[in-house]
Amino acid sequence: MRTLALSLGLALLCLLHAGAAATVPDRSEIAGKWYVVALASNTEFFLREKGNMKMAMVRISFPGEDELEVSYAVPNPKGCRKWETTFKKTSDDGEVYYSEEAKKTVEVLDTDYKSYAVILATRVKNGRTLHMMRLYSRSREVSPAAAAIFRKLARERNYTDEMITMLPSQDECSVDEV
Repeated sequence: MRTLALSLGLALLCLLHAGAAATVPDRSEIAGKWYVVALASNTEFFLREKGNMKMAMVRISFPGEDELEVSYAVPNPKGCRKWETTFKKTSDDGEVYYSEEAKKTVEVLDTDYKSYAVILATRVKNGRTLHMMRLYSRSREVSPAAAAIFRKLARERNYTDEMITMLPSQDECSVDEV
């Protein structure tokens, strides 16, 4: 359960380095409510539990000049797990953020701001570097074009089809109540 939340947390924290060319995203456009609709990872936990995972909800905000705050709502067997994580900007080369609390770095790989964002989260745990890509969508339904971009970027990072999953919709959890 904790690992599921951490996996989705990783997926949800990656929202701020637009495009591989390190384009700086417009904060007002990336802020707001998102759904995590797809994941890609090669971690043992993810590969074992991906069939039990559901779509998560996220709210992105910018409480300070160099801060990114992410609120999460993730369904689990006991109801809904909610938490917030604050990230600090680490670089002026694009938008890359780090959370000391979660020991995670997040960056946006690609986004159109209006409908999708592809996020990469990196975390070091027990001496191992773990990566998870997430596909964020402004709605529960993701466009085929955004899903294709996600799959293309995942394959470029050596994720196989077995390591990629589209998450089933959920409405048990909402970030509006975080």
